[in-house]
Amino acid sequence: MLLTKKTFNSKFIIIRDIMKPKKQGKILELFITKNDAQKTRQSVAFVKVDNDGIVEDKFYAKNILRSILITATDSYKITKENNIELPWGSLGENIVTDINPYHLVCGDKLSIGKNILEITQNCTLCKGLTSVNPKLPKLLKDDRGIFVKVISGAGIINVGDEIKIL
Repeated sequence: MLLTKKTFNSKFIIIRDIMKPKKQGKILELFITKNDAQKTRQSVAFVKVDNDGIVEDKFYAKNILRSILITATDSYKITKENNIELPWGSLGENIVTDINPYHLVCGDKLSIGKNILEITQNCTLCKGLTSVNPKLPKLLKDDRGIFVKVISGAGIINVGDEIKIL
């Protein structure tokens, strides 16, 4: 957070620049969806990523533009403020982070650990959200998440890794 000082009657007043988005944060939780009959969601300590997405995830090597979904905790705050309590992972995301990257545009880049990822698109709403709660599609219209693809550093992403907006 950017801090600035202003003099007022010989005293310093600190003004916080709250409009500036946070540039870095942490990976709080990781998920994969198994390609089994139940489409089992599984919280994991790490994921292996490459140019085709998250290895072992049901969407691996299917659509590079939708291969990894990042969701900010802000999405869950919105649901909670609207009396919808959901555990992380309920929105279908692969990565939960404490920074909100939703203001980024296609082509912007993030680093997670030693991996560089590129924003490919905002997450469009799907019918799956309605099955979780009928209010979710409208509520999270612009706040469900962003899709990214790995562009370099194929390797491991761990819970606790730093995420930076480049």
